[in-house]
Amino acid sequence: MPRTAAPPSEPEPTLVIACGALAGEIRRAARLNHWRHLALECLPARLHNTPDRIVPAVKRLLEEKSGEYRRTLIGYADCGTGGLLDALLENWPDVRRLPGAHCYEFYATSPLFSELHQAEPGTFYLTDFLAAHFDRLVWEFLGLDRHPQLRDDYFRAYRRLVYLSQSENPDLMTAARRAAARLQLDFQHIHTGMGELASALRDLAQPARAG
Repeated sequence: MPRTAAPPSEPEPTLVIACGALAGEIRRAARLNHWRHLALECLPARLHNTPDRIVPAVKRLLEEKSGEYRRTLIGYADCGTGGLLDALLENWPDVRRLPGAHCYEFYATSPLFSELHQAEPGTFYLTDFLAAHFDRLVWEFLGLDRHPQLRDDYFRAYRRLVYLSQSENPDLMTAARRAAARLQLDFQHIHTGMGELASALRDLAQPARAG
């Protein structure tokens, strides 16, 4: 009697604790790839303006969800925590974070970001999320809506704005170009897609190995 092949293993429920700035990309990838096992918990994107609050917020969620998931991805790079996020995760050996220093690096991938930085250190970066929310997260947060003369103080060392796009959205392209004009910076666009965020999510989508 022929042996019946074993059914393929199903991925285990997996937690993604992510910056709210990545929520759209993660949900879109999960929907397109039918990754129904991914559970997404998002922290407010505004924490990037106060990076000292990122680690306590991640720690709180890790403790709340402890024991519910075998695998967890932290949807942050270092993101201005100065190594404190990695120090926290030393206590959580089954949890890993996204690569790099910030979202610009893992979207662009490290080699391309290094090339961009070496070519022009005075670069201000936008992603889709930041292009869409530039007024609130940059212009208003820095007080430029009330004191536009502060632009020279904040951006004197910058020469260009690079828009790292995840989607092909003409409205976001217009918003990014407008942001560059308001900051009086040269504009450059590079379409990155999801970069290393995509590979990190694909790894989580695979069934966990036994042992």
